[in-house]
Amino acid sequence: MDFGRKPLIGMVHLKPLPGSYLYDGNLEAVIERAIRDARTLEKAGFDAIMVENFGDVPFPKYVDKTTVAAFTAVAKAVRDEVSIPLGINVLRNDGIAAYSIAYAVKADFIRVNVLSGVAYTDQGVIEGIAHELARLRKLLPSRIEVFADVHVKHAVHFFDFEDAIRDTVERGLADAVVVSGKATGKPVDVEKLALAKRISPVPVVVGSGTSYNNLPELWKYADAFIVGTWIKHDGKVENEVSLERAGKLVELARNLRKTYP
Repeated sequence: MDFGRKPLIGMVHLKPLPGSYLYDGNLEAVIERAIRDARTLEKAGFDAIMVENFGDVPFPKYVDKTTVAAFTAVAKAVRDEVSIPLGINVLRNDGIAAYSIAYAVKADFIRVNVLSGVAYTDQGVIEGIAHELARLRKLLPSRIEVFADVHVKHAVHFFDFEDAIRDTVERGLADAVVVSGKATGKPVDVEKLALAKRISPVPVVVGSGTSYNNLPELWKYADAFIVGTWIKHDGKVENEVSLERAGKLVELARNLRKTYP
């Protein structure tokens, strides 16, 4: 990932996949929707996209083989349709599945919600998977980068934020750290983001809540932006990506790059 240009990473939120509670039996429709969103993001000028099994509620901690197979099929279809970098996030915390899918479809990065430490979530206690993921990366070497959340959203944390960043990078071997708000679409705490930027030896990525209104403020402290909710039609996360809203955000980012080279 070229963090020098402060890339915009657009979310492709998948409809429920086979094996999930809300799956409606139509995998082709899931693929078609994912391709439409991915194409829209590329047409709008986004720098990268990330595919996530957002519709698979209630989330398990780690997904089953059915989900991995279906996710791979969708990701491969998306990879074949767009040329910008591709990321994979398998909810709730299946970094092993994410890396495996990314390796199979030649994706560029993955997101891991809890790489190091412990998070208290609606799925229960989720423990870090840094050791297992490092072992897999050794077995299947690639250029796939690991973006790891620090104090991931939809969770309660008891580890100090600064210590969590250091552990995630120095002991978890993350290539970038992700800082988010409390929930999907919620803006990040700017003071926390600024602190992360001061102490993190790797790039800092905003993981939620980026919008047209707050991008200029966040620009000073972040190296990349994962954007989902704001770029959807009417700003609603369940809707498809809006070319108009996505393009508007891209144009703002281009102006910011000129203003703050």
